[in-house]
Amino acid sequence: MNKKITFVLVLALAAFLVMGAASAGLFDFLGGGDNTVKIGYLPSDHDAALFVADAQGKYAEKNITTKLVQFNNGGDLMTAMASGEVDVGYVGIAPVLSSVAKGVPVKVISSAQTEGSGIVVTQDSGINSAADLKGKSIATPGEASIQHVLLSYYLKQNGMSIKDLNVSAMKVPSMNDALKTKQIDGIITFQPYVSIAANDSGNKVLADSKIILPNHPCCVVVASDDFIKNHENTAKDIVAIHANATNFINENVKNGSANKVVELLPKDIVSNSDIEALSLKSFPFISGIDNTFKADVDAFQKLEVDIGILNSTIPHDKLYWEA
Repeated sequence: MNKKITFVLVLALAAFLVMGAASAGLFDFLGGGDNTVKIGYLPSDHDAALFVADAQGKYAEKNITTKLVQFNNGGDLMTAMASGEVDVGYVGIAPVLSSVAKGVPVKVISSAQTEGSGIVVTQDSGINSAADLKGKSIATPGEASIQHVLLSYYLKQNGMSIKDLNVSAMKVPSMNDALKTKQIDGIITFQPYVSIAANDSGNKVLADSKIILPNHPCCVVVASDDFIKNHENTAKDIVAIHANATNFINENVKNGSANKVVELLPKDIVSNSDIEALSLKSFPFISGIDNTFKADVDAFQKLEVDIGILNSTIPHDKLYWEA
């Protein structure tokens, strides 16, 4: 056979093999690419739909390879999204709004839950009302967190501000130990840590977020613009998987079978199965992006403008991507 023809055939065969290897994922294995979807989350049962879907193998059913990456707070997660380290995130609406306002190219692709936070104080702190918080030491997950926003709003409602307190940022799993050892007077945190702290006889709930700001949006599912652009079908699948897992949670909690959900949650979140089941019942899980959710986010944005966190509200076309 002519050497020139042979060379052409060899090149064609090599190209065919590379294409086949890439479609089979072998190219990724060899270091030529990475189709793994990196999903950021917080150690919270607000993200229960993610944990349920992962434990049930729903991503694998859609041939989606995932890597779950834990963050201490929403600000850190959004920083990772801004740098491209994370593709999708389960995160509070507050850090999302702040990030989008700064030009971070991400979109909300689904709601996740509402409410689910609370202020817990020690019994001997002398705190029995909002006014008693003055001069006290209170820990939050960080300035970018929705809990920090809720505390700021709660204080403003009662004629005070963050400056009237000694507020510090703390890793959420460490907060309860800090309460027990009297390092701080109180915390504002997310579930299940509100329920865990409240179960300690040395503590009490000062205010639940459903009282501070009824029906407020909390966690959402976001994705980077690049991910949506380059993996639109996968983004649609992730939205559908989230909705399916949310329905599973709601059905079991409603039917008194919350333990079926608890069994699927990470061990570092579930310190006590009974407390966790109560936590799951204490706030609503939702999915999708409907007009009610958008209206609630709009109201929350206006609140953030009012207390000086946002300069202006963000239009819907800059904030949402609907599958």
